[in-house]
Amino acid sequence: MLSVDKVVNDKLPQIKGKPWLEKPTTWFLRNLLHEEDIQEFGKSAPSLEGIDFVEHALDYFNFTYAYSSQELDNIPVSGRLVIIANHPIGSLDGLALLKLVSEIRSDVKIVANEWLSVLEPLNSLLLPINVFAGKPSRKDIRNIHSHLHDEGCVILFPAGEVSRLRPNGVRDTHWQSGFLKIAKATQSDILPIRLDAHNSAWFYTASMVYKPLATMLLVKEMFRQQRKQVKCHIGQRIPTEAFLQQGLSVNQQVKLFKKHLYRLGTQKKSIFPTQTAIARPESRQPLKAAIEACELLGETPCGKKIYLYEFNGSSPILREIGRLREVAFRTVGEGTWRKRDLDEYDTWYMHLILWDPDDLEIAGAYRLGDCKKIIEAHGQNGLYSDGFYEFSDAMKEIFPQSLELGRSFVQPRYWGKRSLDYLWVGIGALLRKHPNYRYLFGSVSISNALPKDAQAALVKFYSSHFPPQTPMARANIPYRLNTDSTVPDFTGNNYADEFVLLKSYMANIGSAIPTLYKQYSELCEPGGVQFLEFGVDPDFNHSIDGLVLVDTTKLSAKKRKRYLETR
Repeated sequence: MLSVDKVVNDKLPQIKGKPWLEKPTTWFLRNLLHEEDIQEFGKSAPSLEGIDFVEHALDYFNFTYAYSSQELDNIPVSGRLVIIANHPIGSLDGLALLKLVSEIRSDVKIVANEWLSVLEPLNSLLLPINVFAGKPSRKDIRNIHSHLHDEGCVILFPAGEVSRLRPNGVRDTHWQSGFLKIAKATQSDILPIRLDAHNSAWFYTASMVYKPLATMLLVKEMFRQQRKQVKCHIGQRIPTEAFLQQGLSVNQQVKLFKKHLYRLGTQKKSIFPTQTAIARPESRQPLKAAIEACELLGETPCGKKIYLYEFNGSSPILREIGRLREVAFRTVGEGTWRKRDLDEYDTWYMHLILWDPDDLEIAGAYRLGDCKKIIEAHGQNGLYSDGFYEFSDAMKEIFPQSLELGRSFVQPRYWGKRSLDYLWVGIGALLRKHPNYRYLFGSVSISNALPKDAQAALVKFYSSHFPPQTPMARANIPYRLNTDSTVPDFTGNNYADEFVLLKSYMANIGSAIPTLYKQYSELCEPGGVQFLEFGVDPDFNHSIDGLVLVDTTKLSAKKRKRYLETR
């Protein structure tokens, strides 16, 4: 806990051995910093550290914070994040903000004056900087960057000091640009939070007379905050793309961020475009119980389980699937930008789930629709794809033997771990159980985040090598190839050679072939896979959808052995 002797020894070594200076300085600091009171507080919580210590401190001062439960959802549960806030009190408001954010993010740390390191129980939560050195050291910045690169959450007060009384109320003084440079360097989203509180009139009077005097009074002001409250207005997340390429100077952007923050909790429009936060994860035990009640289709060599879920009322399964869809699709520049990616079709489609029983996580999922049953119950417009394509009679004839696939995702933490292949093992198990499903079809997305030439190359390649054998579908919003595009002229004659050309072309423009396109195109012998049409989905961030049709009687020997043979 706080020791003035240690502060003098560590921070003011130049006065050691000079009694005429050391004694009055020490006496002054003991009173200014309420050493006895703080040590008494420390004795009441001798072994508490981190957030436990913060919670105890807030209880000790009977200092509370208020927020909207709806706004709390604006704090993303994971991913690198820079939180910026004003600093109206200069003391307990920082602790309150730490406690608030920790309710969602256990990885939160706060950038603060290195003098706070003397409060040892706080050290695990601090990213200390020397505010008196003019600018943070390279080591300080590296520590902040490192925490963000580890997908952590960092709180910064851009003013670097307590707010002052201004003509328009209690407001921060000049904001430093450090927070923005850190966010840009680490490609971290920014979340603004406005804190509504104030110090005493005496503090603001002292500040107008002599600003450093007010700063020295902050500890006394902290003790005056007993039984008071700070209100927290939590804004929506500002994505990196909103400020990385804006064409403004750093100082201009900083001023806009400050203006944006002070509009929170008012009726004024936001300055920056924002994103709706993704819903928080479902509680693990109810989710586990609900999934284990589903039909078990199989188990993978690594211990994951494959279940088939059918909607039967409110369930944590569907809510978690909707949340994870949004997580996965936003990661690749798609998504609905809602809290959960769910629609009415989810209630009458089946859901194939890859479940990790060790981490209690849905690793991935596929939405599957028995076309015959859906059309009987809801008509043809009960098919998801019917809203995007006009089907020919030839397509309608195969609906009774068809399974519509779509909305597939793999949670980002399971990328590169054969999760998509395991989902197809589950599809194979379902096909073995229901041999009447001869055809599989559905939309496969090309992200609008890809360069336009990459999109064109993919459409041109797959249209050339897997064309429809007969017209079966027409997109409501067709994708139009740009005739001026510089993409290779794929002939559709030699798949292996032109696939190498496609990979090379995509790599040269910083892109890659979407996994699902490779998955579908490698399923069958020639003629077994067709890309019937390419259209644009305006409700899915203007992604391009390729409508694929698979005839399972033409699966390659390798894929048949992998997915359809009894195991």
